[in-house]
Amino acid sequence: MRSYLKMYSLLLAVIMIAGCGRPEGGSSRVVLQNKGSDTLVNVAQAWAEAYQTVNPAIAIAVTGGGSGTGIASLINGTVDIANASRQIKESEATTMAEAGQAPVEFIVGYDALAIFLHEDNPIQEMSVEQLREIYVDGGSLERWSQLGVTVPGCSSDEIIRISRQNNSGTYAYFREAVLDEGDFKLGSRDMHGSKDVVDLVMNTACAIGYSGLAYATDEIHMPCVIADGSEECVFPTVETAIDATYPIARPLFMYTAGQPEGAVAEYLQWILSSEGQCIILAKGYAPADTVDCSPASM
Repeated sequence: MRSYLKMYSLLLAVIMIAGCGRPEGGSSRVVLQNKGSDTLVNVAQAWAEAYQTVNPAIAIAVTGGGSGTGIASLINGTVDIANASRQIKESEATTMAEAGQAPVEFIVGYDALAIFLHEDNPIQEMSVEQLREIYVDGGSLERWSQLGVTVPGCSSDEIIRISRQNNSGTYAYFREAVLDEGDFKLGSRDMHGSKDVVDLVMNTACAIGYSGLAYATDEIHMPCVIADGSEECVFPTVETAIDATYPIARPLFMYTAGQPEGAVAEYLQWILSSEGQCIILAKGYAPADTVDCSPASM
């Protein structure tokens, strides 16, 4: 029995790999493989589910794992579309070029990279400079009292830094936009996914974390953020991501290896249509372009 199950699992895995962007088994159903950013995984799953009503002949298999993982899978040819919350690196594009492929970039939305604090933390505003001093190697901020506050439940006064693993596009973007490409301090707690960041901050009075706005919950609170050289403190919202007034807003990407054709091209075209863009808006992200999602327009 165990041998039979093992053989069945192996056969199923082979079928799934063989179905990448091609008909599934002997049927006319096409399976597209879509992998990457944990920031985008929830909306990517929502797109995939909604698209079944648009074109039942095309199924989209969505997995996360991080932007770097998605792009690596695109390079080795095991996915049709890679999701990324940061732009493809020059080294990654070079590797694709050496293999005879060119990455094609699609901006599918925008996101405000929110700062998460425990709900009892009294801080209401933070500057990019303060965030840098908290997270960057050699930064001066280690205790909440240095910011002029006492955090209930945080008897140690230590700022516990919650971050993401280094294959994450969110990690890469935060390093670029906040740390000015500096290294992170050692000792941060690096989470695999955005939900893990929120859960740990929610349950740790001393903590600070960062992740996509769409992962915010009522159990944490988000301060407004002041850009370098500015006095205006801006809260992370869909609107401030759209107009780029929030200091750490970013585009969200999908990548293909070469110009997409057939089912992949049709799916991306639908994602960028009003229907697809209203789905990303409903998930808490900013659409790639102005879109009317009122019932009368749908």
